[in-house]
Amino acid sequence: MTDDHLYRRGVGVMLLNADNLVFVGRRIDNRDEAWQMPQGGIDKGEKPWPAALRELQEETGIRPRLVEKIASHPQPLRYEIPDAIALRLWDGKWIGQLQDWYLARFLGTDDDIDIATKHPEFSHWKWAEPHLLPELIVPFKRDLYRELLRGFAEYL
Repeated sequence: MTDDHLYRRGVGVMLLNADNLVFVGRRIDNRDEAWQMPQGGIDKGEKPWPAALRELQEETGIRPRLVEKIASHPQPLRYEIPDAIALRLWDGKWIGQLQDWYLARFLGTDDDIDIATKHPEFSHWKWAEPHLLPELIVPFKRDLYRELLRGFAEYL
């Protein structure tokens, strides 16, 4: 028996531009200098890749037609969040997230990105060198980002 039921099911996208830089956004609800890749929950009945495209569009304004899937991480990845955050976000229902991650190519231009979405999650965005990702993210997600870099290394 696993403890997967303690984790919110989600998805994430490592989105590469033509220069193999990765899209990261600075969370609107975090005062720290913390940047993350687009991620979010899977809705009931939704499959992971369509959920990833939906989340990407909801957070960045990038339309699915401008995204080409390159690879899927071989297994779901998990992280645990500090108790105070879990209580605030999910009323303590989950202790973290269990996510399917995708590597994808952005086929558009920077003009196709609009983080001023209906429910904005990012205050700023930028393209980052992949190897810098673990330094940019909040500490409790660093191991997950390191694992993503290992899992997608052949494409980066």
